[in-house]
Amino acid sequence: MPPATGGGLAESELRPRRGRCGPQAARAAGRDVAAEAVARSPKRPAWGSRRFEAVGWWALLALVTLLSFATRFHRLDEPPHICWDETHFGKMGSYYINRTFFFDVHPPLGKMLIGLAGYLSGYDGTFLFQKPGDKYEHHSYMGMRGFCAFLGSWLVPFAYLTVLDLSKSLSAALLTAALLTFAPHAGLCLQVTVGKHLTARVLCLIVLPLALYTATFAVHFMVLSKSGPGDGFFSSAFQARLSGNNLHNASIPEHLAYGSVITVKNLRMAIGYLHSHRHLYPEGIGARQQQVTTYLHKDYNNLWIIKKHNTNSDPLDPSFPVEFVRHGDIIRLEHKETSRNLHSHYHEAPMTRKHYQVTGYGINGTGDSNDFWRIEVVNRKFGNRIKVLRSRIRFIHLVTGCVLGSSGKVLPKWGWEQLEVTCTPYLKETLNSIWNVEDHINPKLPNISLDVLQPSFPEILLESHMVMIRGNSGLKPKDNEFTSKPWHWPINYQGLRFSGVNDTDFRVYLLGNPVVWWLNLLSIALYLLSGSIIAVAMQRGARLPAEVAGLSQVLLRGGGQVLLGWTLHYFPFFLMGRVLYFHHYFPAMLFSSMLTGILWDTLLRLCAWGLASWPLARGIHVAGILSLLLGTAYSFYLFHPLAYGMVGPLAQDPQSPMAGLRWLDSWDF
Repeated sequence: MPPATGGGLAESELRPRRGRCGPQAARAAGRDVAAEAVARSPKRPAWGSRRFEAVGWWALLALVTLLSFATRFHRLDEPPHICWDETHFGKMGSYYINRTFFFDVHPPLGKMLIGLAGYLSGYDGTFLFQKPGDKYEHHSYMGMRGFCAFLGSWLVPFAYLTVLDLSKSLSAALLTAALLTFAPHAGLCLQVTVGKHLTARVLCLIVLPLALYTATFAVHFMVLSKSGPGDGFFSSAFQARLSGNNLHNASIPEHLAYGSVITVKNLRMAIGYLHSHRHLYPEGIGARQQQVTTYLHKDYNNLWIIKKHNTNSDPLDPSFPVEFVRHGDIIRLEHKETSRNLHSHYHEAPMTRKHYQVTGYGINGTGDSNDFWRIEVVNRKFGNRIKVLRSRIRFIHLVTGCVLGSSGKVLPKWGWEQLEVTCTPYLKETLNSIWNVEDHINPKLPNISLDVLQPSFPEILLESHMVMIRGNSGLKPKDNEFTSKPWHWPINYQGLRFSGVNDTDFRVYLLGNPVVWWLNLLSIALYLLSGSIIAVAMQRGARLPAEVAGLSQVLLRGGGQVLLGWTLHYFPFFLMGRVLYFHHYFPAMLFSSMLTGILWDTLLRLCAWGLASWPLARGIHVAGILSLLLGTAYSFYLFHPLAYGMVGPLAQDPQSPMAGLRWLDSWDF
């Protein structure tokens, strides 16, 4: 609903007043300003006047919305190739269309909607989305881009209405809308940002969002019903529900026996399978023997043969009876692809100090006593059989007494960025050192169905969140990977190449409008200063004139809320160890722009009130707001090629038309 008056508090307090600073002002200081404004107006506005104001209110909202959509959709079809994060989000959209299960560290709603937009716009899910720069050719991509631009366009009118509600000032809302409209984010690629408006009801704040959040996961799991690249991140029981997975509707031998070909999976989320390959540890990294790691994906190099420690005879020979592996047995694990044994010794692990190195050793299964392991079932008695999938087992190295586990640390490139496997001398039971047998092949044993292992929805939901948390903490910067630091973001220190590198490429560069960014930064500092002064004055019982008291309340309450939003969306990044990018600041930037709108509107009104005796005082507020609006729009005009694309010499070249706009050496457009 539009306000009863065109400017609310803002317009009623703009008029210069005289003689209001004595006892009369003191009596008015504690009153509600809006109520006082009504009391001072003996005549109600005419019906025609109210109608005109309502039409004007809706016209401004329509203008703000139109400008937002126009700036986001302009030249949206360029470039006609993969642009930065489209590599990931487009690929995930394809997974949804093909119903292929995948893993991502973020909740599914945004990616699910991108997939839906692609499906509804004719995209068939067959484009590979391999790397930035790959041309889309005949594939339909505009539906997915357009959907993201559509959602992003609504942020501006929502922020406009939020500031209007907090400040009751059209000029503050318009300034906020301009800052967000003309802050070129290079927002042409597939990204989704969701803004939530705070309400006072617990039902809307907690129950409804939680229900919607849970519902998105229910749809996510229902749609992604086929086996895919994300299987290995999850437990064996989780994988049993995915069609196409070797555990789905499968039947395997129930108890482990000698001669069985198995895969061994770590019970800690997102660690994966015990794995080896023919590559050796490099010089200077323990013994130069075959690498043993954990790997998150299904692979033939995950297969091991379980054998007795003291014989090389083939347990699958029909002339030998079946002999089951039992809790406390001494065994040998032979890597099926390379015929080397799982081995440990007193050499230090490659990345974890005071842990021992684990390698593949021996020739055709023949090694030494460092290949012997005692298999134990957690909380079981000696002699008990070991159940596939359900028994939680540990491997104790017979010579050193250490326990086989994974540190979860990512190995360098020589280890193919797989995870480190160590043998830890610390015997405390942790998920890092507990395993289960997943795949199990033994032609001499009868099979049982695995349908009974499929988990319930709450179990799936809990496991998916544990895996997401684990995956998020594991997003570390790789060698030579471009990243940024949180302190870079408010000062617009460095942008990000979305598309193109050379002067012949179509280049899109992610950089905030420096005028908007630096004005927001200045506004935060001014707010902290002015807000502190006003808060101290009010705490000490200072008698403020009614106009000043009303504007101060807007500044402290409305400005305080959006400052809190900026704080909560920005400072947690300083505590994160994961890889960070410039766009992580954008939710915080939304709040800082709202703060700027409220702050400058309030300060200009206070200036106009303070200079009430000056003939031109009425124009101070209007001139100030217009200057900010025009300055923001002009800076957008200057920097718009970064968002809409540019071809030609790089800005480092003096002949480049963008050379004069490279205000900081760290801007590499």
